[in-house]
Amino acid sequence: MRPIDLLQVLAVVLIWGLNFVAIKTAVTEIPPLALTVLRFLLVGIILTPFFRPEKTQFKQLLLLSGTMGVGHFGLLFMGLRGADAATAALLIQLGVPFSSILAAFFFGDRLGWIRAAGMGMAFAGAGLLAGEPEGGTPVAIAALLVSAMCWAGSNILIKRIPQVHPLTLIGWLSLLAVPPLILMSLLVETDQLIAIRSADWKTWTALVYIVLASSIVAYYLWYRLIGRLQVNQVVPFTLLAPVIGVAAGVWILGEDFTQYKAVGGGLTVAGVAVIQFRQMRVTQSKY
Repeated sequence: MRPIDLLQVLAVVLIWGLNFVAIKTAVTEIPPLALTVLRFLLVGIILTPFFRPEKTQFKQLLLLSGTMGVGHFGLLFMGLRGADAATAALLIQLGVPFSSILAAFFFGDRLGWIRAAGMGMAFAGAGLLAGEPEGGTPVAIAALLVSAMCWAGSNILIKRIPQVHPLTLIGWLSLLAVPPLILMSLLVETDQLIAIRSADWKTWTALVYIVLASSIVAYYLWYRLIGRLQVNQVVPFTLLAPVIGVAAGVWILGEDFTQYKAVGGGLTVAGVAVIQFRQMRVTQSKY
């Protein structure tokens, strides 16, 4: 890996780690679903004029807007309204074991005892995190867990889409997710416009970060790296994102670093690491 590639992959995981703090900052002022609408509307406006999908890709993009846009991101924002940024950064990593389970179901992927052990570690760690009294409300924890499941389901859908440019994927799933998110926000949230108008500069700075840095820059760099380098050179760095998320939550937002986060988070990240490294080894052995 060249030094420039290393700097880019480190920039990506830093952006993604700090993104939990940005979302947490913004959802304290703007209702989470309304904030998700703003995020996706801005991303869609920026990208869709320049990146257009093929007709054969549209149906899958519509499904993906439901699982990734509404399911993953909508519930992630809702979960962060009632949970610590550090807790969210760790629980969302369960998307990795959920993905392995779905891959075994849909593609006949054999898990093996090593990945099964990794799943056990990850879920045990998540159980500890969910049991932390101050980590988040039960509703917020449940929203984060379902968000991780939706991320895993989205990975299955992405595998079924004919080759599509990453920014086409991001732009159109964002735009297509806006109408259902608006409807959901109108049904379950109140005073959205008042909250948007009265939001302070920190909230708007966080939203700009979420839209430009996390949604566009980080994903663009990530897919370029994945396309140019071997997967086993890049994917292990993603394990730094939850660590950065926890550190940022504690340092920037003043969240408590408890034994639940230390032990539960350590088990979750370790379990995810086992799954990822085993998956890379299995993939390499096929070629």
